[in-house]
Amino acid sequence: MRYATVRLLVALLLVLTLPARAASLIVDTATVEKALAAGALLWDARAANEYAEGHIPGAVNIGNAGSVFRDMNREDPPSAAVASRIFGEAGMDILGREVIVYTRKGDSYAYYAARMVEYYGGTHAKVYHGGLDDWKASGKPVDQSPVKLPPVKLALTAEMRGAMGNAELIERVKSGRAQIIDARTPKEFSGEDIRAVRGGHVPGAVPIPYEQNWQDPATASKLSSRQVSNRDGMALKSREDLKKLYAKLDPEKETVVYCQSGVRASETAAVLRDLGFKDVKVHEPSWLGYAGVLSAPAENEVFVNVGALNGMVSSLATRVRDLEAEVARLQAGKR
Repeated sequence: MRYATVRLLVALLLVLTLPARAASLIVDTATVEKALAAGALLWDARAANEYAEGHIPGAVNIGNAGSVFRDMNREDPPSAAVASRIFGEAGMDILGREVIVYTRKGDSYAYYAARMVEYYGGTHAKVYHGGLDDWKASGKPVDQSPVKLPPVKLALTAEMRGAMGNAELIERVKSGRAQIIDARTPKEFSGEDIRAVRGGHVPGAVPIPYEQNWQDPATASKLSSRQVSNRDGMALKSREDLKKLYAKLDPEKETVVYCQSGVRASETAAVLRDLGFKDVKVHEPSWLGYAGVLSAPAENEVFVNVGALNGMVSSLATRVRDLEAEVARLQAGKR
């Protein structure tokens, strides 16, 4: 009996001294319900018109997060002072309350919005990956009445928490101290699809498009071509399959994820954290900002042909004028 007691005490001691597994950043319907009951702040990060058509009861909305928290030209987040006003006026105490973000199933903007909470000094918000799609599929009610919270006074001072700038990434490239993931499309990675002053990729980056996190990575294109009628394929792969996807990476090593402007990278970064990667950062300027630093090293480097681009724009403008003239002619003939 004495030895059994000793063994029990040893086992209990081992359990108590094991490092606690971090709470998941990606949650399901049941977790959302429990969190709401406990007083969590639910953020619907979709556009205002989508929110008005129907949202999860209790969810607050401040417009499309991709527009509210990104500069139109540079696509960078606003200053902490501006963020303080945005969150404060909406009554969103991101420093004092647990925050859960949702949009539609698989939408990377939900992850971007969740990351903005950490960016300004809060605890990285959780993401309801299934979003409104899973909520409705579970038979849960939706509401059309806007939720207005009393304003709160916020004095956010932090910026770039959980993120990395150009100078840091360039240093990592030169030193080889970090593993880098490119979450863009294969054509963006190869330089065939140029969306900045130059195309290509960060030297040494591992190409893993963020859609590979989904059960069916082709779901977005299938939706646009009407091959499927729902977003079910955007559900995350199983934990085992996600581990296989990132099996060649070291969870103990600093990991930097980038895309075009930090949105798609936000989803991959959260997935990696959930898989147990210890130090994951999003390269905030991503390729748009990195490509603009012409001294920054790049592979598959291709510069934009400005002359050809201007020619394409001019040709499209001519076609639009011709179509407008044809429409006007047809309308005149009906009178």
